[in-house]
Amino acid sequence: MTSRFSKALLYGWLALPLAAWAEAPCIDPADDEKYFGDADNQLFWTPEQQVAGYRNMDRLSDTRIVPAGDNPWPLPSALRDLGQVEIVTENATMIVDEYVERQNVAGLVVVKDGKVVYERYALGNDATTRWLSYSVAKSVTSLLVGAALRDGYIQSLDESVADYLPRLRNTAYADVSIRNLLQMASGVAWTEDYADPESDINTVTWPTLELYSYLANQPRVAAPGELFNYNTAETNLVGTLLRSAIGNNLSTYLSEKIWKPFGMEYDAYWVLSEPGGGEFGGSSLNATLRDYARIGLFALRNGRLQNGDHVLPDGWMAESTAPSVAYPGYGYLWWIRGGGAYSASGIFGQGIYVNPADNLVIALHSARGDASVPEDWALQNALYEALAVTLRD
Repeated sequence: MTSRFSKALLYGWLALPLAAWAEAPCIDPADDEKYFGDADNQLFWTPEQQVAGYRNMDRLSDTRIVPAGDNPWPLPSALRDLGQVEIVTENATMIVDEYVERQNVAGLVVVKDGKVVYERYALGNDATTRWLSYSVAKSVTSLLVGAALRDGYIQSLDESVADYLPRLRNTAYADVSIRNLLQMASGVAWTEDYADPESDINTVTWPTLELYSYLANQPRVAAPGELFNYNTAETNLVGTLLRSAIGNNLSTYLSEKIWKPFGMEYDAYWVLSEPGGGEFGGSSLNATLRDYARIGLFALRNGRLQNGDHVLPDGWMAESTAPSVAYPGYGYLWWIRGGGAYSASGIFGQGIYVNPADNLVIALHSARGDASVPEDWALQNALYEALAVTLRD
């Protein structure tokens, strides 16, 4: 998978305006195959292709299964009517019911104090539907980096990237640490301008060895750790580095460290970066909405399992969601939301919001018409905040 879609797996934060699309349709899952589009062109799928494709990526792309266990983390219900909660941004005001319709929400789950207080599905989805996560997978990869630290596969985040990826020795990456890479602050030159055909994002080639060769020729523009520069290619390096450290694929490691022991209810699928390739930080993880919420609960519990065992280092989530020097809105592949809250975000409106102070997790599946525009992200963050304030009061 080396097309323009591969180039865009990770830019969930970027302002990439696409043409406004029509409201996403409600499609019977039995009819999905009628609407399948080209997986390598999914940035430009029609609304019908979005809905059918997002819940069938295991049929459209190479994937690896992430097996679940047989003891799901319980999610008891204490349902409330939150459809009338008001969401306010600088440019828009609406209630949750309107947000769901206008933002083409496929599913929304709110978990407060360990109980599901709000849950709704649309577009033909239900609680068993797996959905494309896009850049949410970055934050899951960050969790796995923490697990590898606790397991001793990685000794320190201050180790050089080149210690694990020797092809990058004698390049600008020789002095870049794992921490720098997680914070998108390598200081290595990169342009992610999708409108410029000569920018790096539009000229790089994505198979692993070719990607190494391309990055090896990039010059340094800042000291490591000083300049935040969102770099799709470097997030691929995080996944490659992790695979090198653990000596296994990420799907197996995710299943053994989190998916089974924490209690995810359904198998997930990790979309591979290229046919027959591996799972990178930018590859998409396909999972159900309730298991999205369980990822948030796992983070909220700092990686503590049902039996009390710890998967992550002590204090890992606080460290990985602390503002970085280069950019205070970003941690270790997590977005910082203020008040101790943080989120995983994926293009077209995917998200997991975690608010430790309120003991709150919100999970979101969407098929927005625009991949990534500031107004949509502002509205999504306002949705999180409005629900948090309502439930707090």
